[in-house]
This record gives sequence, C-alpha cells and structure tokens, in this order.
Amino acid sequence: MSIKEHPPQLERSSVEPVHVPVLLDSVIDLLKPKKGERYLDLTAGYGGHARAVIGKTENYSGSALVDRDQFAVKHLQDLVRQGARMLEVDFVSAARQLIDEGETFDMILADLGVSSPQLDRQERGFSFQNSGPLDMRMDQRQERTAEAIVNNYSKQQLIDIIVKYGEEPRGRADKIAEAIIQNRPLSTTRQLADIVKQVSYKVGGHHPATRTFQALRIEVNQELRLVGELLPLLPKLMNNKGRVAIISFHSLEDRLVKRFFKDQAEAGYEAELDLLTKRPLDGSIYDVHNPRSRSAKLRAAVKK
Repeated sequence: MSIKEHPPQLERSSVEPVHVPVLLDSVIDLLKPKKGERYLDLTAGYGGHARAVIGKTENYSGSALVDRDQFAVKHLQDLVRQGARMLEVDFVSAARQLIDEGETFDMILADLGVSSPQLDRQERGFSFQNSGPLDMRMDQRQERTAEAIVNNYSKQQLIDIIVKYGEEPRGRADKIAEAIIQNRPLSTTRQLADIVKQVSYKVGGHHPATRTFQALRIEVNQELRLVGELLPLLPKLMNNKGRVAIISFHSLEDRLVKRFFKDQAEAGYEAELDLLTKRPLDGSIYDVHNPRSRSAKLRAAVKK
C-alpha cells in the first residue's frame, strides 16, 4: 500500500484541504456509473471516489461504504446522512456480511492505498518523517501495534516479515533485525528509523527505513492476507454486468490482483469475470498531475 488521498472538504465547511482521489477519471471511465446503480466502496477512506461515483448514480441508499479507520469514518458522515450505508470493519468482514445478507452491486471499488492523513498524523505512527508512537494500526480498536511487533517478535520473525513484506534482501534484513533486537525497547518511529538508517542505506532514493516501515505496517494490519481473502469474494457481490475496479500501490498487492484476474481470464467457460484492462492503468501515465498516483496501478473487470 501507499498514499492515496488527502481528506476532503466536508460540505464546504471543513478546514481540511480538498483531496485529489487517485486515478479518478480512469475509475469513472471503467466503472461507468449510471443513474440509479448501486455502488460498494470497500476502502472508502475520505470519500473522494465515492462522492464522484454517487454524484452520478444519485443513489445514496443503494451505496455502501467500508472503512475500519475511525478518523476516515468521521469524514464520510455527509454521505451517511444522505442515506449511504456505513460498515466500520475491514473489507473482508464487510464483504462476507454483505454476501450473507444477499446484497449485490453494479460497481465495486477497492483502493488499497493508505490515506495520506494516516501517514501525516504523527500520532498514528505510520511515518518516520515526524516522530510518533510505533502504532501503524488502521483500525485503532485492534490490539496489535508496530511497537508490540518490534519489541516482542524474535529475530527470525522480524527477518521474515522484512524480507516478505518489505522485499529487503535477507542479508540486509538480518542486520536490521539484529539492530532492533540490540536496541529494544523501542517506542517511537524516529527511534526505529534511526536504528535502521545506521545499518542500511537508501534504495532508489528512499529513506533506508522505508521498506522496514512498509513491512511492519503490512504485518500490523494483515493487509496482504485480507486482499487475498477479498478477491474470490468479489464476484459474489456483483450483479450481472457489474464492474469492479482495484487500485494497488506496490508489487505485493498488485501481484495478488494480477494473479486473480489472470486466473479469471484463463478459466474459459468457468470464468465469472471478463477483464476490462488487459494491462493495468499506470498512475504515472493516466494521472500524471497527481503525485499521489505515481505508484498506483488500476485493474478492472466486468461480471459475465
């Protein structure tokens, strides 16, 4: 995951800055919202995509918004007041609940990016730019935090997640894990970033701790596990000719989405979806003026 949007201006009265949703024009072009259609936003965030889509469908009561971040939920209340349903859980739990209820939709969006307010608010502990607590929870109701992982995981466990989720070479991951063990207990993002910086180096111009922070965030929030569980549920949530769009931000996520769509493309008569994008739409090309889109990849499909 990466950054996806700034918080929106709520009913023109909020002091929050106007946000720029990632690949918005491309999402609208692929989903093709029509008046009266039903929309499910599995990662509603601060509502940028949702407001654009529902603005075209004018069907608030037929729309469902999902987000487990309580800060984001507060910024979606204008849509809720107009009739949209809010599910304050992770998107897999929401998908399963909606399937159990027999709900289906004409359009589904899953924007897997971490919203910029989560990164920018130092008390959330996602970023090393400003020192904050080692938190990194998208759902602050859960118990597992980055601090618990950093201070309690074994060296081998730390190596494994830094390699698997941070895509660091094993040798470098070993040095980072050893440095963490030697400097325990750790409580702030700045402490962790400084320790990693001492034993690692920049990759592609990024801070040496970037990949370690990504790995911890994915482990804290079980991001890849949830994406893997969500994908096979999507067809069950779609009406015939329903469209689904998925935006991913790093190779680990996109690999899962790509494999799911590839399996659908090769399933022949058993396939439930037809691909709308043979290749992903790249944010650096299709949303060139939005720096938040640089690493984004958009894939989409339609239910047969």
